Amino acid sequence: MRFYKYCDLANANTNYANRIKMLSNRIFGEVVRPTNEKSMRVVKMFSEEPLYKKENVINYYPRHIETGLLMKKLREYGLFRDEHQDFIDEMRRLKALRGKVFVKGEKKRKAKSII
Repeated sequence: MRFYKYCDLANANTNYANRIKMLSNRIFGEVVRPTNEKSMRVVKMFSEEPLYKKENVINYYPRHIETGLLMKKLREYGLFRDEHQDFIDEMRRLKALRGKVFVKGEKKRKAKSII
């Protein structure tokens, strides 16, 4: 027997050929029954790799935490100037000069000592 006869048999429109084609589609993970284009869109969507596994989605945003730590270390060395953090430090320094330094839990201690 020649191979082309099996191909002709699979393409035939007999009941046996249809069942063999459905079985073949089921084995190889294809759509079992013929479907319209709208349903094939859904099949294609579910057969794709999920978004949380795609490399371009995972690495879309830069590494903010590592970059922030690097900038903080560079600021300590004097190689990077963060004007906002400089402003916060200056406000803390001025508060300390005025004697307005807030110590966490100080109000509770004062309240307990009065009673």
